[in-house]
Amino acid sequence: MKLEFDDSNATYDEGTYKRVLDLDTATVKVEYSSNGVEYVREYFASNPDQVIAIKISGNKPAHLNFTIYLDSKLHHHSYVNDQNQIIVDGSCPGRRNTPYNESSNPPGVQYSAVLDLQISDGAGAVRVLDGQKLRVEGCNSAIILLVASSSFDGPFTKPVDSKRDPKSSSISKMDSVKRFSYADLYARHVDDYQSLFHRVSLQLSKSSKNISVNPLSENTDETISTAQRVKSFKTYEDPSLVELLFQYGRYLLIACSRPGTQVANLQGIWNKDIQPPWDGAQHLNINLQMNYWPSLPCNLNECQEPLFDYISSLSINGKGTAAVNYNASGWVAHQVSDIWAKTSPDSGQAVWALWQMGGAWLCTHLWEHYTYTMDQDFLRNKAYSLMESCASFLLDWLIEGREGLLETNPSTSPEHIFTAPDGKPASVSYSSTMDMAIINEVFSSIVYAAEILGKHEEALIARVRQAQPRLYPTKIARDGSIMEWAQDFQDPDVHHRHLSHLFGLFPGHTITLEKTPDLCKAANYTLYKRGEDGPGWSTVWKAALRARLGDSINAYQMIKHLFDLVDPNHEGDFEGGLYSNLFTAHPPFQIDANFGFSAAVAEMLVQSTVKDLYLLPALPQDKWANGCVKGLKARGGVTVSMCWIEGELDEVGVWSKNQNTVKSLHYRGITATAKISAATVYTFDKQLKCVKTQPLYWFDGIFLRK
Repeated sequence: MKLEFDDSNATYDEGTYKRVLDLDTATVKVEYSSNGVEYVREYFASNPDQVIAIKISGNKPAHLNFTIYLDSKLHHHSYVNDQNQIIVDGSCPGRRNTPYNESSNPPGVQYSAVLDLQISDGAGAVRVLDGQKLRVEGCNSAIILLVASSSFDGPFTKPVDSKRDPKSSSISKMDSVKRFSYADLYARHVDDYQSLFHRVSLQLSKSSKNISVNPLSENTDETISTAQRVKSFKTYEDPSLVELLFQYGRYLLIACSRPGTQVANLQGIWNKDIQPPWDGAQHLNINLQMNYWPSLPCNLNECQEPLFDYISSLSINGKGTAAVNYNASGWVAHQVSDIWAKTSPDSGQAVWALWQMGGAWLCTHLWEHYTYTMDQDFLRNKAYSLMESCASFLLDWLIEGREGLLETNPSTSPEHIFTAPDGKPASVSYSSTMDMAIINEVFSSIVYAAEILGKHEEALIARVRQAQPRLYPTKIARDGSIMEWAQDFQDPDVHHRHLSHLFGLFPGHTITLEKTPDLCKAANYTLYKRGEDGPGWSTVWKAALRARLGDSINAYQMIKHLFDLVDPNHEGDFEGGLYSNLFTAHPPFQIDANFGFSAAVAEMLVQSTVKDLYLLPALPQDKWANGCVKGLKARGGVTVSMCWIEGELDEVGVWSKNQNTVKSLHYRGITATAKISAATVYTFDKQLKCVKTQPLYWFDGIFLRK
């Protein structure tokens, strides 16, 4: 959508231009003055009405003049109809990386968009230019609505076979949208968005005893840009910028992953290129999974639905891949997928193409959803069959190897190589630590799920139980680190970006401070060897790993490490960091670290199992000395809100909406057992003594939102 303003808007009065994204309402506003007129442009994208809405206005009558039209980098045609609407029809290439040519390459997915323009009554006029553009002259305000559709009909329908008509769909959508006024559209948008966003709040501040003054915040007469705030963070470490980036991650997930949408890919939905980096694909060896890390602890479980739909599609294609490639039952997915739910190995070298654990890792998200929600209907009707089929493949894939242990072979550790005994670089061996950690996680979850659903006597569960004690274990290398491969190979790149061999620590659960202290010590040394540098997603993964170890100092150091302002014109000079709009950088732009950041901050504040709740396990006491967090979710179906003062827990509220449960609360060596009844808020002091109970409906309204 291109807006061209006349010469009166060619420049703006110095100091008047502001462009703001309001996270509370998911609304963008642009304000500036030009030649004595104050102009405002307001934008929002509505989920309930599936429309992008824009309002443009000036504070003086008849001063608004602009031209608007639709364009595309893809094959397209646009025209104006007799209702002040621009319609564009187009198509994607039928084959990847191939220019559109109808004679040799049938078109791919078809798309259509409708733009509707309405100006304020009583002033101005609209003219048609070249049959493709609309020209607004002398009006007071204008409202622009944009809807769009495509012929994509799921991963199992070829574009040429799709019966969907995107043009008629777009026109029908616009007719529906225009039943509402702009004010009504905005109200519906805000209600829908805030029902999710307002579930969690976070306030952080430094100690009142040790506050360094940030000169940027002292000048209250000047608007401070986000870029300036990022630049100053390494010096002044403003906790409110951590709050902002935490909530920005939640906003982005709400904005790009809702029931009925596609999964968030490498760029979420914010891709500007025909051929984006790495095809903007779904990468299953960390990136797609990290996109959904915050959905459960940050109280956005509905945003996971596209992921579960995607796993279902992968399982269908993955059965064919398991049978054809491996002569195995069940389903499998490899490292790189796409919108068509590709499950076969990608082209290229084995170091990134040959990895059979993508689907298995995704299945751990199904079990995590259950542990957070305790939703047995979900476990029974959605998750179990996918987990069961995945476990079936893993059982067939495992072979008996050395010392009678079960192994994966061939095996890789995602995107990393080792030095073979003959001195040559290699990537394929057997039983990489990540392989075995993921299998261990899947097997444990399917056994627990079977017990819950009364399926524990089924033959597959018996096979899993027999296999569990024979899985190749996580081992410690000669230097005291976690071994990444089954043998203690030399690592030619100890600072490699992936942390695959630490999966069992986070996001997995097989390495814990309570049960495997020796492995935790080795994991700590592994992180020391890896170092701090790496792409954005690696940085926030390290923060989460440090949090699991209770290492608040280094967890915070990785949080701080992400605040490095990246110049998009010189990306090669950076590793990780943030762009001026707070998108995270690999570089180039990848959205996974935005989501991973929110998850890592949540992990520093609350950790849990189904039975245990750990409060402030990795709080950086000197950096976030005072704070409150409301609405974080924990495993076992509970919600947590708490405040702390000068680094010490002050008060914590715990409740479950519809689940009676028993939780062991843990805080700095203190443990207390609490029986939590549904719809009752239990308030504990810093000694974990219950000081108050009250019905949930009496509590602050922010907790009552569905």
